[in-house]
Amino acid sequence: MSKYPRIAAFNPDSNNLDKQDIRTMLASYSLTTRRSFALLSLAFAAAGPTIAAPYPERAVTWVVPFAAGGPADALARNIAEKVAEKLGRPIIIDNVGGAGGTIGAAKVARAPKDGYTFLLGHVGQMAAAPSLYKKLPYDPMKDFEPVLRLPDTPLLLLVGVNSPYKTAQQLVAAAKAKPGTINFGNAGIGSTSHLVGALFAQRAGIEVTSVSYKGAAPAMVDVVSGQVDAMFDQSNTALAQVLGGRVRAIVQTGARRLPQFADVPTVAEATIPGFSAVTWYGLYAPEGTPASVRAAMYSAYRKALDEPALRSRLVAQGIQLLPDEEYSADALRKLTADESSRWKGVIGRARIVAE
Repeated sequence: MSKYPRIAAFNPDSNNLDKQDIRTMLASYSLTTRRSFALLSLAFAAAGPTIAAPYPERAVTWVVPFAAGGPADALARNIAEKVAEKLGRPIIIDNVGGAGGTIGAAKVARAPKDGYTFLLGHVGQMAAAPSLYKKLPYDPMKDFEPVLRLPDTPLLLLVGVNSPYKTAQQLVAAAKAKPGTINFGNAGIGSTSHLVGALFAQRAGIEVTSVSYKGAAPAMVDVVSGQVDAMFDQSNTALAQVLGGRVRAIVQTGARRLPQFADVPTVAEATIPGFSAVTWYGLYAPEGTPASVRAAMYSAYRKALDEPALRSRLVAQGIQLLPDEEYSADALRKLTADESSRWKGVIGRARIVAE
């Protein structure tokens, strides 16, 4: 027999039960209901993580803040293809160019924090931009969550094949002998080639004239023809020009030599001890994106990067792989902060202001 009174066929107009009986029965059933809801709540709480859909449920977007076909776009597509295989969902590359990559960065800063939109940021919009632009529509350190660092792209100092400068030492000596007479072309005001050229001149103690173009291609044309003396260009875009015999690489900016340019010294080896400057890239998520989502993307990336085929392809394109510990979100966070401070000084001394 039940421990609680049965209320079946209870008629409120009946006098069969007195008020005390009614209060006792309602209290008993109220206690039973509260217990039932408590048990159900515990059951749903326990079941929550097991019934949640695994991330990602749909395609993920990587915003590349440059036009399609450029070095950043090529790097993103090569890596995204393999990361997508590990995630089990497509990765869509969304090219949002303009204003040195800051338009694309601003778009991601305003995106939903749901793990479906990421930024392929680089040294330009994530470290140099705060010092280049008077008004920036985002804060690289506050509006983004670092997710992972990609391999680096060193730069090469290029001269025409008929240039009288065979080495970086000769170029520096000529610049010191006649300050301001040596011209450095670059891909545009505030571009990586412009900033690295300014850093090189400051560290070498020389004065050069900067000639800014609308992109690396027209600058390269004038280096080939001898209209400008030299330019810094990213290794993955300069590779074909060097191998094709159109220009000559006299020094490279990474901490160590690239395999394709084993006979070309680094700046640190040739002229400026301790010098290192590369175009670095990182994947960032809008601030507030769940840590579990960022961890899933990082895990897929590391699995992709461990594949020999992808590593070989990147190296063949002039990309420089990094020690394992440098790919992490923490490493990218520190790099972003350190590089922001570094380029602020370079930009201030060179008085560079972006258009």
